[in-house]
Amino acid sequence: MKPALTRCLRLALRGLLYLVILCSALWALAALLLSPLSNNTVAKFAAVAYGLLALLTLSLLFMKRHRRAILAAYVLSFSAVLIAFFSLQPSNGRDWLPDVAVPATATIEGDKVLVRNIRNFSYRSEFDYVPAYYDREFDLSKLDGVDLVSVYWMGPAIAHVFLSFSFTDGQRLAISIETRKEKGEAYSTLKGFFRQYELYYVVADERDVIGLRTNYRKDPPEDVYIYRLKAPLENGRRLFLEYLHQMNALAAQPAFYNSLTTNCTTTIWFNNKVNPEHMPFHWSLLATGYLPGRLYDLGRLDSRGLSFADLQAQVHANDRAHRNGITPAFSTAIRTPSTDTQPSR
Repeated sequence: MKPALTRCLRLALRGLLYLVILCSALWALAALLLSPLSNNTVAKFAAVAYGLLALLTLSLLFMKRHRRAILAAYVLSFSAVLIAFFSLQPSNGRDWLPDVAVPATATIEGDKVLVRNIRNFSYRSEFDYVPAYYDREFDLSKLDGVDLVSVYWMGPAIAHVFLSFSFTDGQRLAISIETRKEKGEAYSTLKGFFRQYELYYVVADERDVIGLRTNYRKDPPEDVYIYRLKAPLENGRRLFLEYLHQMNALAAQPAFYNSLTTNCTTTIWFNNKVNPEHMPFHWSLLATGYLPGRLYDLGRLDSRGLSFADLQAQVHANDRAHRNGITPAFSTAIRTPSTDTQPSR
């Protein structure tokens, strides 16, 4: 091999090594500062020491002297962070916020399903509420539809998405996949990458989980859209059962939430893989605000013969929720199209 080519190859390999060290250092620092490891004062000092070691490693990478020793020290320190990070274990026994303190469970006997601890809080404001739960039996043979609920609060690209299952006897059950937060803990997308939160299925009455978003959240306010999915009812039944199985599994063995791989929308996608016609993976599963539009393009929403813009206007629930309030007829009221909603031309 020619000397010039050899030098170029060495420089390319060192450049790649430089990039690997830089990326791994940034990840390790984030893990030390954003994960539960950061609750320990020793971990904070370790983050400072690790950062200094990473800077020293990067500065000496192109020098022959001490290069191997400093690389070995860096590899050992990064391995220690990896071991500490992956030793973190999820738990069901923390001091939880009241709205995620009581997980739902289900008993399944053929088509009969008994769901326990369905959340139905009475709200005076977002953080002022009276906790309440009830148990209810559902008949799988009476499932007659699944709704996709899409909630926006920061522009068109980001939405919280969850499902609500409806039955011919008028019953509905909403299941929202969220983070399980401890008292004094707030949600952070960045922290969600670093084992900061447990995964949680909010199993709730629509007056609770939808009414909270339409009528009580003010800072920032949230816009709620409720789309009826178009799919064979058998698919809905399989999906409902998969939700219940996953819910029971988490009650027995907790798991971590991850902002990318196990968030509100990707978990729906994974659960729906029980159905042979499940949606192929698409970038809208990450830019979740665009997921309803993607489903519309695939013909998987009950479009009512409307354009997507007109459908979106018709399924916007906030105004109807404000007019009618949180009453026993809430679920019907928020789905009744306004007479003044006209298709665009």
